[in-house]
Amino acid sequence: MGLRWTSWAAAVLLVVPMAGYAASCTTQAALLPQDRVALAAASERLSGAVFEQDLTALQAALLLSEAREWDGIREAAEQAAPLVKGGQVQLRSIYLLDATSQTASGDTQFFCSNQTGSLTVTITMHALPPGRYAVVLADAAGAPLGGQLGLILAWDSSTSAWRLAGLTVRPGILDGHDGVWYWTRAREVAKELPWSAWYCYEAARALLVPVDFISSPNLEKLGQEQALLKNSPQEAFPYSLPDGPRTWKIDDLRLDASLHFADLGVVYESTGVTDPAALRTEAVAVLSALLKAQPGFRENFHGLWAYAVKDGKRTPVIELPMAQIP
Repeated sequence: MGLRWTSWAAAVLLVVPMAGYAASCTTQAALLPQDRVALAAASERLSGAVFEQDLTALQAALLLSEAREWDGIREAAEQAAPLVKGGQVQLRSIYLLDATSQTASGDTQFFCSNQTGSLTVTITMHALPPGRYAVVLADAAGAPLGGQLGLILAWDSSTSAWRLAGLTVRPGILDGHDGVWYWTRAREVAKELPWSAWYCYEAARALLVPVDFISSPNLEKLGQEQALLKNSPQEAFPYSLPDGPRTWKIDDLRLDASLHFADLGVVYESTGVTDPAALRTEAVAVLSALLKAQPGFRENFHGLWAYAVKDGKRTPVIELPMAQIP
């Protein structure tokens, strides 16, 4: 889906059994006024640079230790352009993370509770160096694709300023629908179309939050519902698809929003054809066989991507809307 976190943020896990405990989190509502003002200003400035494609400003704000990761951050910013087009920056959440008491880099878990303690968001990071950080979620309010940004900021004591340490961007809307719609749709088709429901849950998760290292009661509930699906694709791969005298082998199937549609990416084992026309014919045959086995995909997703695999090499072949797949 073209998502990227850089450096130590790249290996973020939802669950890290040996997470560090010498860390604390302060939610936006509980921030000291000076912290709230400084973080909001930095977040709006950096988000604005992404919206305006001001790559010079982004690079100038980059944490010095992350300089080698600039190419990845620049790519993420460039990919954001169509997602935020027509929208305005709107900050959603700010979490101030204090890991200054750590003595070395380590897997670190932050528990971010609201002021009443009734809701806790968990942020888990891998190989986090000691320091002060902030995770900021922002939205492109009014943008047709509902772009959502995740920023990691790091406090630079040498300049007494918040610096950019990570960036990721995702759409918040696919095919005119947001994450709540896909979650509702997953529930509606769960019994009759468990495979479609599974990938609707995947779409909902991706559209609800722009990063993978945040866990909340809401997201945990989504995951629990998804895990309870019967006859889901959770352990189906490699998946064999009979197609007349042939049997296609599907190695993987996942949500693919690379073209900003709710597509599914189909990774299949190719017979080894190399002629472009023959490869396309093969891919269409695979996609057609998949839709015969899982007809519910037609009404719940935009189209299918075909990725051919041969001798360990994966080749994107074609993306087709459902109506163009026989």
